[in-house]
Amino acid sequence: MKRAALKAFLDEKVHTYNTVDFIESDPIQIPHKFTIKEDIEIAGFLTATIAWGNRKSIINNGTKMMNIMGNAPYEFIMQFSEKDLERVHGFVHRTFNAEDLTYFFKALRNIYMNHNGLESVFKAGATPQTLQPAIHHFKRNFFELPHPTRTEKHVSDPFKNSAAKRINMFLRWMVRKDNAGVDFGIWKSLSPAQLSCPLDVHSGSVARKLGLLDRKQNDAKALVILDTNLRKLDANDPVKYDFALFGLGAFESF
Repeated sequence: MKRAALKAFLDEKVHTYNTVDFIESDPIQIPHKFTIKEDIEIAGFLTATIAWGNRKSIINNGTKMMNIMGNAPYEFIMQFSEKDLERVHGFVHRTFNAEDLTYFFKALRNIYMNHNGLESVFKAGATPQTLQPAIHHFKRNFFELPHPTRTEKHVSDPFKNSAAKRINMFLRWMVRKDNAGVDFGIWKSLSPAQLSCPLDVHSGSVARKLGLLDRKQNDAKALVILDTNLRKLDANDPVKYDFALFGLGAFESF
């Protein structure tokens, strides 16, 4: 398929799937419960962290995390202490458990108290072309407190050849502003042009069938290839095509 035809095809699919109807079946519905910036970004980050496996399970466990925090994420994080540990007891989503969630609460509190919040940490590590170094920078800050070694696996690092699907999805939510009311666009210091596509089984498979990706693994090297090709279709908003690739794979078995 020639580039013009491919762009027209994918733009049509973006129009199909980048709608408010997308929210009701997607984990992004969790941060959409909130209106305060800090609540949205904390809810979004925690939900994206567990965004693997069955979507219904992700949404259910994302809701459980919000309930643990009394549905006031920022207030809970800033006041989190040992007395709150009992509320976390028993939480589990696949391999992400109460021990991991407890550290995540502590790390988020540290980021808001000592690093001016999540947006500032990602901005500090960003380059004009990409946010992949920002993810690496964020992980270093996130784990600067004493922590269980096992918890590190729940934050991916592009510098270790990870496609960092879940964090890239979270960044799409925070940075990209659409007219459909799906992505929030509340991080004004970063640009949608810097974003990378959340690369997973669905988007990777569809991208290969469309000739956007020729690497077999869904890793950081593959992400560079996919990003390069998506930027040729729309340099200002390349990750809008995440809706097209995911929709084609998940809903149309493309």
